[in-house]
Amino acid sequence: MKKSLWSKSLLMCGSVLLAASALISPTFVGAQEEETTLTFFSVDLSIDDPFTNPVAQEITERTGIKLELSHPVGGDEQAIPLMIASGDYPDLIYSKGDLNKLIDAGAVIPLDDLIEEKGENLKAMYGEQLTRLRNSLEDPQIYHLGTGGVTNLQLKTSGTVQIQLDVLKELGYPEINTLEEYEAALTEYIDMYPEIDGQPTIGLSLLGSDWRWLITVGNPAGFAAGFQDDGQWHVDEETGETFYKFLVPEIREYFKWLNHMNDIGLLDPESFTQTFDSYIAKLSSGRVLGTADQDWNVSQAVAVLKADDKANRLWAPLPVTVSEDQLSQSTRDAGFTGTMGISISSTSDKQEEAFEFLDWMASEEAQILVNWGVEGVHYDIVDGLRVQKPEDRENANTNPNYSIDAGIGAYIHPFPMWGNGALDSNGQTIGRDSKVDIMENYTEAEVEVLDAYGIDLWVESFPQPEELGQPPHGRAWEYVIPTSSDVTIIQQKADDLTTQKITEAILASPEDFDAIYDDMVAQLEAMNIKEAESQMTKITTDRMELWSSGN
Repeated sequence: MKKSLWSKSLLMCGSVLLAASALISPTFVGAQEEETTLTFFSVDLSIDDPFTNPVAQEITERTGIKLELSHPVGGDEQAIPLMIASGDYPDLIYSKGDLNKLIDAGAVIPLDDLIEEKGENLKAMYGEQLTRLRNSLEDPQIYHLGTGGVTNLQLKTSGTVQIQLDVLKELGYPEINTLEEYEAALTEYIDMYPEIDGQPTIGLSLLGSDWRWLITVGNPAGFAAGFQDDGQWHVDEETGETFYKFLVPEIREYFKWLNHMNDIGLLDPESFTQTFDSYIAKLSSGRVLGTADQDWNVSQAVAVLKADDKANRLWAPLPVTVSEDQLSQSTRDAGFTGTMGISISSTSDKQEEAFEFLDWMASEEAQILVNWGVEGVHYDIVDGLRVQKPEDRENANTNPNYSIDAGIGAYIHPFPMWGNGALDSNGQTIGRDSKVDIMENYTEAEVEVLDAYGIDLWVESFPQPEELGQPPHGRAWEYVIPTSSDVTIIQQKADDLTTQKITEAILASPEDFDAIYDDMVAQLEAMNIKEAESQMTKITTDRMELWSSGN
């Protein structure tokens, strides 16, 4: 690069950092005279991004870096193994759970020396959490810069069952904390309104026809059972013992309830056959009373409902569990869990530029840019604080392609991130989702329901993070499994089986549910699921030891 990202900022006389956690944020004077293109492959990117939106342009203007982004096509899970087989690597790689494959292939470089020599922003951002970037007890080097916020506030939640706002209003704002109460609310509303806008009212609709089975069928079962999101696993946090979650009785009870919901006609019969597009179109119509999904998966439908003045058809998240004996864990703070992140390839001839860019992304300047956008375009400074422009707020609420079009939010994950609980040098939250920001984005329909329950945010109806504590292992779904382990192979077979058999059990006659589920359990045991549990337990206990070592 013509100008180093390590040019020192010229600080105005008398300026001070008001927040102890504020990071070094270099100021770049004038446009960069040369551009450096870094190729970047991300397994989590699913749509094309030409890196031409206002935030991307500003990144290039300030750093001289232009990203050439690529991603798997059609949900391809072999992208990283094929990359390793070819030996052709981009400059930057976000490989998620395949990191150890890249390490074993010598495809990525250790970053310890670079962090020590020139990673001032990264060291300040991670602080004592830097240990959590280390690969393993046997190989404690750092090969990636972890994604996931370092300092977080649990001000939003998704992934649990949700219910339409109009249901809550029409039923007089009932308390809904159990599956039985949730079912009763859907039943009563459908009796009152069997049709919405001339179409049959749907109770609960899921998307179990593709990989989203995991987030609309599998994960909600964990929340209903009172477990945190550990993916396909459940961890005993006292001992570290790790179980394949579909063998846990409380999980089974949730699926038995779905079987019952299907039997009485409250479960959308297309829940396991509809495509994503048809699912979103159905949600966008306003006739679906209940979902069990992540906000990011239904964001297009939410934008359409808002644009069509159907905000009363939006959904409220609920802390619903199998029984009153469990606590919903979706608001739990897992702490910084940056086991996954961006790596620099060993074949790149731009390793220094790539590292300097990633370190700049951890600066206050960069964090403000990727979270808030461009001053004067997306926000204004009012009384020394950033205030989102009304037109940008409207665009964010109603444009399904807002992130890529505006660039805001597009370059937070999987890059290093401060987290929504971090404060900038003026004491303002670095993210655009403080309590005030979230409240300002609520529709009138949402505010009306929240007021009726006497709360400001949806999460206030959930157990609070202080009550739930922090897990000593982070989250099991973020583990990077050693390539020598059999876990990945066994889990893939197990996941294929459970997706098929649980779907079959849900759609079966109630009298057949237990037999189908028991057969699934027997097949899991035959495929050596207990060995996978044993290996996962070792990974969990090793991680707990590594994270507590302070090395």
